Amino acid sequence: MDSSQGAIVVGEAGPDVSGALLVPWWSFTKTVLAGALLVLVDRGRVRLDAPIVPSAYSLRHLLQHTSGLRDYGGVREYHEAVAAGDEPWSREELLRRANAQDLLFNPGTAWAYSNIGYLFVRETIERAVDRDLDDALRLLIFQPLGVTDAFVAHTREDIRSAPWDHHKDYDPGWVYHGLVVGSPSAAASVLHGLLYSDLLSAEMKAEMLKPRSLGGPFPGRPAVNPSYGLGVMLDPAGPIGRVAGHTGQGPGSTSAVYSFVDLPVAKTFAAFVADDGDEAQGVLERHVQFLAQAFAGPR
Repeated sequence: MDSSQGAIVVGEAGPDVSGALLVPWWSFTKTVLAGALLVLVDRGRVRLDAPIVPSAYSLRHLLQHTSGLRDYGGVREYHEAVAAGDEPWSREELLRRANAQDLLFNPGTAWAYSNIGYLFVRETIERAVDRDLDDALRLLIFQPLGVTDAFVAHTREDIRSAPWDHHKDYDPGWVYHGLVVGSPSAAASVLHGLLYSDLLSAEMKAEMLKPRSLGGPFPGRPAVNPSYGLGVMLDPAGPIGRVAGHTGQGPGSTSAVYSFVDLPVAKTFAAFVADDGDEAQGVLERHVQFLAQAFAGPR
């Protein structure tokens, strides 16, 4: 069920609410993409660890941000074009401006967040099922999990369905891996389904939750041992046990969708706020942790 607590919109895994608010999921979309790709791995349609010729990185490297690919988030002209309301660049222009052909490191030897890596994940999914991303995610994730309040945004009008004014003129084409818009409860239900339903095999769930430590903790963020799995941010040493999910941010709002794996009954929450400031991600992460603590038994 979705509700509003001050400026924060929250949802818990469960049946979608008719007429629920629709909000951009930002980088939680990466978790949805990872889930879809792992479904395809389970079905033998793609191989997780095979090198993607002619590159040396694999799908695992792309999901884990260990491919060495650069990120367009650091390209100044990108942010200027978004702020100016320009039309999104072509794929080729994006890769050229981001200098994507030059890897930062040899695949698997280090970690660097890369939206370009998830563009390649998107393209792998679309090729494997011969459908565009919206249809692919409906087929592989949303329909099997009974999620109805979620779709891939294509136009500025799709973003205008959100309850806030800040991103009314944002073109979702600037999110090259795709941008899911949906209700908070739908976001929580997707993560809950990936982790606890039988959509993914036990092996793929274990791979998804295998942590690669990022160092830290980081100022302003609650994770004790911030780590990354396959499409999920992880804290294997949280105060109420393991935490898995993803935080995201874009023009005008921030998202945080997390599951608390070691509670007596696992709980999954989503929180969104109309704030894209530096502190918003930590605020939301602490908020969902506070909600989960209400369900934590003696440890």
